[in-house]
Amino acid sequence: MTRPSTTGHTDPTVQPVPASVVEQVDAADTTLQNPKRAVVSLGANLGNRLETLQGAVDALEDTPGIRVKAVSPVYETEPWGVEPGSQPSYFNAVAVLKTTLPPSSLLERAQAVEEAFHRVRDERWGPRTLDVDIVSYADLRSDDPHLTLPHPRAHERAFVLAPWLDIDPAAELPGRGPVAELLDAVTREGVAPRADLELRLPE
Repeated sequence: MTRPSTTGHTDPTVQPVPASVVEQVDAADTTLQNPKRAVVSLGANLGNRLETLQGAVDALEDTPGIRVKAVSPVYETEPWGVEPGSQPSYFNAVAVLKTTLPPSSLLERAQAVEEAFHRVRDERWGPRTLDVDIVSYADLRSDDPHLTLPHPRAHERAFVLAPWLDIDPAAELPGRGPVAELLDAVTREGVAPRADLELRLPE
């Protein structure tokens, strides 16, 4: 059901996508129409964390101009930058996308998905229902403070590198090198695979 938001327009993540748009996206995906490869990291540590991550994957797939090509295993991670035990642990995953959206539009979509899950940005390193971060977009490198690419801290975060390596053993972080080598250089302490949990790739 589409619910009006407080700003008077409908939430873009729950609006049904017209069949004509879906057909156009499918056609674009088939003909490739120059899609770019993007990697996004997903994290949640409030509410039903697995359900939230699955909802984020589904919302990305439902976006015209985005196709989710791979979803990593789920990892459980101790919160970063805060006192141990002060927050619930995170569930983290990584998704590989093919997209015809430019980086700025992909960022807008990622933030819309976060907001649909009631993400609140009131505290740095604070708990959140959902984090959707763009890790890399093709080989693009940008120092734009609005969207720095690749993500400026991805190379030091095992909760990004480990799941990414699981779905793409040959992955490279632009400007930083092979993900396998980056992961070897950081600690995996507090980052554990959850083999009992699984995210579904949208059909």
